[in-house]
Amino acid sequence: MRAVALALVLLLAGCGTSSRRQEPPAAAPQPQAAPPARGAYYKDDGPGANPPPDLAAIPDAVPKPEVLHRFANRPYQVFGKDYVPLTALGEFRQRGLGSWYGRRYHGNRTSSGERYDMYAMTAAHPTLPIPSYARVTNPANGRSVVVRVNDRGPFHADRIIDLSYAAAWKLGYVEAGSALVEVESLPPGGPVAAEPAPAPPSKPEPAALSPRPAGGSYLQLGAFSSAEAAESFRVRVYRELTWLSEPIHVIASGGVHRLQLGPYRSRDDARAIADRIQTELSFRPLIVAR
Repeated sequence: MRAVALALVLLLAGCGTSSRRQEPPAAAPQPQAAPPARGAYYKDDGPGANPPPDLAAIPDAVPKPEVLHRFANRPYQVFGKDYVPLTALGEFRQRGLGSWYGRRYHGNRTSSGERYDMYAMTAAHPTLPIPSYARVTNPANGRSVVVRVNDRGPFHADRIIDLSYAAAWKLGYVEAGSALVEVESLPPGGPVAAEPAPAPPSKPEPAALSPRPAGGSYLQLGAFSSAEAAESFRVRVYRELTWLSEPIHVIASGGVHRLQLGPYRSRDDARAIADRIQTELSFRPLIVAR
């Protein structure tokens, strides 16, 4: 999710199969010089300084049976919007705007707990199972790639998938930043059961919690069923919104971990920050008071 730009993370599992209409193979993208390290990229999230010499030679992901992640497939909420990840590796098709994320997140943890590698064939999706595989096609040039979904995101209303830098390069839209794409799930040969989810802890994990002062107004950024997911998203928010000066608190209650930003002296102050977040991320945080 994008290890939203924002992006994320959570939580259940299951399986199925899919078929694909055969199309003539598209010509492989020709090697090209890597774009400049700084340019007109979202939040200057551009390519790395030393990319592999032949990006076209990076192989697509190969679908294989994998145990679904015990945390990354549970329902979750980001900026007031609920997401319910698919709990089975079944047929899935989607058409919409695809984007990519690069050096800004390179080496950071993804929702699966793995390190994000901008030169691997991976992707972030809000609801496809983690891990799972998908074919992504750029209808403008006929190019297709196969990626492994291991992260959550993008959390923008106008985008459906975030590809790694390498995958977006092979589809030919690195310079543009985004493009219309078609996403089709590619389940492996047979169903794979998910790891059983552990029983929810009777007490919140202290290491993932932060105290929140009483009084004032707060902006609620999301709600998660695990402390690990909440902490992971908290880190991603700080990376995405570098101008934030207020702390983000992880508040645990009733088995739910809520991320709340603040406090602000008044609802008007909180509303002004909510407006800015909405402008940048296309989602509006909820204003809560204590």
